[in-house]
Amino acid sequence: MIYKVYYQESKTEVPVREHTKTLFIEAESEREVRLALKEKNYNIEYIQPTTGAYLEYEQQNEDFKLVENR
Repeated sequence: MIYKVYYQESKTEVPVREHTKTLFIEAESEREVRLALKEKNYNIEYIQPTTGAYLEYEQQNEDFKLVENR
């Protein structure tokens, strides 16, 4: 499944909605997403599963990039 992750780049800064970034990652569960991003020092706000028409819509966006889960 592909998950959309909303995050701030640093855990030490106060979250500001205008600075929220997103990334897409393929994983089996939300827990696996969190483990994959653990080393990044991101302040993860929300992890949303994306499927069907919503995923197709997101894939049409030129900024859509799937992060490799290692």
